[in-house]
Amino acid sequence: MSVPVAYQGNTSAAVADWLNKGDNAWQMTAATLVGLQSVPGLVILYGGIVKKKWAVNSAFMALYAFAAVWLCWVTWAYNMSFGDKLLPLWGKAKPALGHKFLLKQAEIPASTHYYRTGDVETAMATPYYPMATMVYFQCVFAAITLILIAGSLLGRMNIRAWMAFVPLWLTFSYTISAFSIWGGGFLFQWGVMDYSGGYVIHLSSGVAGFTAAYWVGPRSTKDRERFPPNNLLLMLVGAGLLWMGWAGFNGGDPYAANTDSSLAVLNTNICAATSLLVWTCLDVIFFKKPSVIGAVQGMITGLVCITPGAGLVQGWAAIAMGVLSGSLPWFTMMVVHKRSSLLQKVDDTLGVFHTHAVAGFLGGATTGLFAEPTLCSLFLPVTNSRGAFYGSPGGVQFLKQIVGALFVIGWNVVVTSIICLVIRTAIPLRMPDEELVVGDDAVHGEEAYALWGDGEAYETTKHGWSDDTQYADGRINRSSAA
Repeated sequence: MSVPVAYQGNTSAAVADWLNKGDNAWQMTAATLVGLQSVPGLVILYGGIVKKKWAVNSAFMALYAFAAVWLCWVTWAYNMSFGDKLLPLWGKAKPALGHKFLLKQAEIPASTHYYRTGDVETAMATPYYPMATMVYFQCVFAAITLILIAGSLLGRMNIRAWMAFVPLWLTFSYTISAFSIWGGGFLFQWGVMDYSGGYVIHLSSGVAGFTAAYWVGPRSTKDRERFPPNNLLLMLVGAGLLWMGWAGFNGGDPYAANTDSSLAVLNTNICAATSLLVWTCLDVIFFKKPSVIGAVQGMITGLVCITPGAGLVQGWAAIAMGVLSGSLPWFTMMVVHKRSSLLQKVDDTLGVFHTHAVAGFLGGATTGLFAEPTLCSLFLPVTNSRGAFYGSPGGVQFLKQIVGALFVIGWNVVVTSIICLVIRTAIPLRMPDEELVVGDDAVHGEEAYALWGDGEAYETTKHGWSDDTQYADGRINRSSAA
């Protein structure tokens, strides 16, 4: 049978023999779904979940990070993460801008996996779409990582310091984790499993956010004591985009529209739903009320937990991971946090340490337990990979997962601290007190809502009131509106 023209190569100069149109279409769709998790997803989630006077600043921190990562990514950071090997944990920096580079078949040069003898075990990853698609897909992952870090710093970080922090952390932290685990670095070669970013994105952002929060310092005392969300419905819209966008987050990582991609998407939803329900039940049992914010936190911990094993575990394991991700991070946030002087001292605004660092570590560890051998063979470069529940050498895999997590934690604590210390030599990390009192109007000269309150001094001329306020029925109130 002849191949239909639509599925043939070389039908035009833009359709090479190696191009799989279905894979390319899915990969760009998956990348766009992940991008939508950030813009507008986390932009409006952050804007809605914080106190009204910080809505603009919080949303803008996310928007700025998304834009800044893009320029850094194509200029130098992509090849530091997925290019030719410079060091066992770092790729060579170079641009990803020329058409000769972007239109050739995608490849991850350092991803060839070798036996100890030096023989090739698994050939280099060469997806059937152009490098431009790969650069796009990996960029939105880098961007959301920085935006997640911002969640720990909302309500007090100097916006100029944040503008400096983003490119520095991307360059000296994200690229290290990405190359080491995904790009062919030493943890990749060793066989550490991270299907879609439980370590590279979530563990690193949770640890880096907590570390940066330590150096930046806390919000104002008033804000720490009372920080009510200004728009829960808007927060839920952002949360919904985050959940649905995770289909691209986990479904795009096989680098193809294949059976493993389908399984990853299904497991993602199973784990997220289970985790949300478990968190909500715990809120009802111990606090007598189901919390909407708690439900969103449970959803996020479920999504994070399944990420390192989305296409590597069976459906029953996704449920088990959901039960764990809905309970253990709940316990660290609701119980451990209140009893720990360190956790109390560090002002992690949105609890990113619990929802991403704890859940990411949990996901990586449970992947080391539940990774099914047949599913591992569909994705992983190391043959005979399996979780501890499936016999030898699964126990070794579990230990590899723990060591990989410890590397990510240690690197992020040290490098994030150095970056913050360097920045504060030139720019204060924390806003001045007068800006902390007022909020958005002082920082940006803009406000989210045309309403008075929350940090703003009352001015009769500005807010349209006078001492002689006239009602609709003609009565005049002679009392002072102030």
